[in-house]
Amino acid sequence: MPEVSERVRELHARMTLDEKLAQIVGYWLDQNGLVAPMQGEMAAGQGSGKLAEITEHGLGHYTRVYGTRPVDPVDRAAWLWAEQRRLKRETRLGIPALVHEECLTGLAAWKAATFPTPLAWGASFDPEVVEEMAVAIGESMRELGIHQGLAPVLDVVRDPRWGRVDECIAEDPYVVGTLATAYVRGLQSTGVHATLKHFVGYSGSRSGRNHAPVSAGPREIADVFLPPFEMAVVEGGVRSVMNSYTDVDGIPMASSTEYLTELLRERWGFDGVVVADYFAVAFLEVMHGVARDRAEAAELALTAGIDVELPVGDAYLEPLAEAVRTGRVSEGLVDRAVLRALKQKEELGLLEPGAFEDEPPAHVDLDTPRHRDIARRLAEESVVLLSNDGLLPLRLTDPAARVAVIGPNAHRSEALMGCYSFANHVLAHHPEFPIAVEMPTVLEALGRESLGGADPASGPELVYAQGCEVEGDTSGFAEAVAAAEGADVAVVVVGDQAGLFGRGTVGEGNDTLSLDLPGVQRQLVEAVVATGTPVVMVVLTGRPYAIEWALDGDARPSAVLQAFFPGEEGGTAIAGVLSGRVNPSGRLPVSLPRDAGAQPYTYLHPILGGPSEVTSTDSTPTRPFGFGLSYTEFAYGDLEVDPEVSAGSSFTATVTVTNAGGVRGADVVQLYGRDVHGSVARPVVQLLGYARVTLEPGESATVTFTVPTQRFAFSDRSMTRVVEPGDAQVWVGSHASASRVEVAEEATNGAIRNERAAAERAIPGTATSRALVTVTGPLHRVALSDPRRVTVQVART
Repeated sequence: MPEVSERVRELHARMTLDEKLAQIVGYWLDQNGLVAPMQGEMAAGQGSGKLAEITEHGLGHYTRVYGTRPVDPVDRAAWLWAEQRRLKRETRLGIPALVHEECLTGLAAWKAATFPTPLAWGASFDPEVVEEMAVAIGESMRELGIHQGLAPVLDVVRDPRWGRVDECIAEDPYVVGTLATAYVRGLQSTGVHATLKHFVGYSGSRSGRNHAPVSAGPREIADVFLPPFEMAVVEGGVRSVMNSYTDVDGIPMASSTEYLTELLRERWGFDGVVVADYFAVAFLEVMHGVARDRAEAAELALTAGIDVELPVGDAYLEPLAEAVRTGRVSEGLVDRAVLRALKQKEELGLLEPGAFEDEPPAHVDLDTPRHRDIARRLAEESVVLLSNDGLLPLRLTDPAARVAVIGPNAHRSEALMGCYSFANHVLAHHPEFPIAVEMPTVLEALGRESLGGADPASGPELVYAQGCEVEGDTSGFAEAVAAAEGADVAVVVVGDQAGLFGRGTVGEGNDTLSLDLPGVQRQLVEAVVATGTPVVMVVLTGRPYAIEWALDGDARPSAVLQAFFPGEEGGTAIAGVLSGRVNPSGRLPVSLPRDAGAQPYTYLHPILGGPSEVTSTDSTPTRPFGFGLSYTEFAYGDLEVDPEVSAGSSFTATVTVTNAGGVRGADVVQLYGRDVHGSVARPVVQLLGYARVTLEPGESATVTFTVPTQRFAFSDRSMTRVVEPGDAQVWVGSHASASRVEVAEEATNGAIRNERAAAERAIPGTATSRALVTVTGPLHRVALSDPRRVTVQVART
C-alpha cells in the first residue's frame, strides 16, 4: 500500500465501498460536442440525473467543467465554488472534487490565452520560455479552482503522418524531455499538478494511425520513448501520469503492470497518481478485447496501476462494485487506488477545512498583457526560415508598393492554433460563439507591421485573395493570380486546419496517407510563382509536409517560412519575421520529409536506416532536424573537447560561436555526437545538448557544454542501460546533417556509398571539425540518480 499521512489513512478507514469507488472516478457534467474518441458510444446515458444523486457518495474528479463548452469563467467559478461547498456539506465525508482540464496550448477554456503548440516549443529550443508559459497557465488554472492539467505530451515523433504530431515536441527524446520537464516545473510551481501523456509508445503506432498497435521492440521503448518520461518523473517530480491508448507488442498499455507499476513506480519511484486516458479502461473490453466485460476491464486496469478512471466511472463504479462484493475482484486493489487519490487531494489542499471557503473570483483576466508577451516571444522564437534567396526581410520603401496576401491560412485565426486549443477543440461545435481572444491573422498583422522602414499607415498596400480553402478546389485561383500579378511581392500562406476525428487535416484522429499539402494548395503556390512576382511561402501546419518542390525545385518560391501553429501572437510573429523586426531563430524539431513513402523516419537512425546504394528508396529528409536559417550568419570555431573521460563521469566541450553577419540574432548551438562502435547498432548522429545564444553583430561567445557520458547510454543486449567504453566523436553543427555524411563514410570505410552526399552538403549549414573522446572503462551501468542533463555555460567575449 502507498505511504500516506495519518489523516488520509483515517479517512480511508471510514469509507464504504461506494465512497471509495466515488473517489477514483470522474464525472463529466457537460458532454457537448465530440472531444474524445468514441465519446458518443462510450458516454451514452452519462450526465443524466441530479448532481445530488450522482455525487451521493462523493466524487473523485470533475471532468472539464470549463473546457467542454463555452462558459463565462467568472460565472462558472461561482458555480464551482458553490458545488464544492455542497459536496463538503451534503456528502458524508465532505471531500471536494478534484477539477482537471486540458492545458496543452494554454488553459482550454473560453477567453483564455492560446499559446503555441508543442511543436513550436520544440522549434524554439528554449526551456526557459516554455517554463514561463507553464507558470502563466498554472496561475490561471489555480485562480479558477482547477487542480490538475492534462499536459504535457511527451510522445517522441516517429511518423509525421500521425495526426497527433501537432501535440508533440520533437523527434529527439532529449529535446522532448528537457522542454516537457520545464513545462512540468512551471505548471507545478503554481500548485497545479501536471499529467504526462501518453505513457508510453503511443506515437510509434503502425503507419501513423491513431490508436493503432505499436510494434516497437523493448530497446526502442527503453532508449527512445521512455527517457523523456523518466526525466519528467525523476527530475521534474511530476505528480500524475496518463496511460496511452495503444498496445505494445499485443499488451494494451492500460493493462500493463510491467510499465505502470514495475517500471514507473518500483524502478523510477513515482508516487503520484496514474489516470486513465478517456475511456481507456472500457477500451480494454471494447477496443482491445482483453477483458470479457467492464468488471474485468476494471480489474486489469487497477492491477496494472491505473488509479483513477476518466472521464466517467464506466467501469470503476457499478461493474467494479458488483465484482468486489461477489469476491471476483479484491477490495485491496480499490484501496490502493483510493489511498493514492486521497493523497493527491491532500497535496492539493482539498482535505483542508478551509478549502473553497474563500470567495470565488469576481473578475478574471485569462489573457493578460503578460500572457500575450510570453505567447509572442515563444511564437517569434519558433518560426523557422527554411529558404531565402535574399527577398527577406521585405524592404518595400516605395509607398506605392503592393503586397498580395494569398492563401487559405492568410486570414483565419483558427489556422494559428493547434488541435487542443479551445477554439479548434470546442468552439468548432459552437460557431455562434466568438473566439473571444484577440488573435490577429497574418493579413491583419502585416497591416500593422512596418515593411521596409515605413510607418504601417503609409506603407505598402495589402491586397487579399484566399485562392482556395485548406481542402478546397481551384475556383479561387484566378483572383489569387490576378492579385499576385499586380503586386511587388506575394505572401502565400498555406497549411493545415487542426481539429479532431475528421474535422480538419491534422490533430487527434486526423492521420494522413499523404504528406503533400492538403487539397490544391501546392497548385496554388505554383500558380502564384508562375506569375513571376517574388513569392514568400508561409507554411502554417501541425506536422511537417513534403515540400521539396518549394525548397529545391526549379520553380520555387523566393523564401519559405515554417510555423507550427504559433498561437494567438503567431500572426504578429510571422509578420515580424517577414518585415525583419524579428530575426528568425527557430530550428526544425522534426525532420522535413522527402516523401510519405519514406516514413517512419528519424534522424536518430543507424547506418542501415540511411540512404545507400543497396536500396532505391531515399529516406534523406529535405531539411534535417535542427535546421533553420537566419538574417545573419554564425560561425563556429575553437572546439575543445576533453580527450578522455571515464564511463559514468562527464566531459566538457567548448566552442566559440560568432555572429559573423550584420544583424543581431539568436543561434541554437547544437552539440552532436556519435558512438563510433557499440555492442548494438547505434545512431550515426545524436544530439547531445543545445544552447540558445543571442549575439550582436561581430560579437562572440564561448559556449561550454558539460556532458554526462550517460548521453551516450543505451540498452545493451541484456537490456541493461549502460555506458560502454570506447571512442565517441563530438562536433558542433547548425543541424543534424552538418558533418553527418563524413561521419557515416568514416564509420563504414566507404563500404556503403551515400548517394546523396552532394545534396546533403548543399544544405546550408556549418559545423566544426569533429573531436574524439575516449570513454575509458570499466563499463558503467546507469543508475537512476546519474545525471542525464547537459549543463551549459555561456561566456561572452
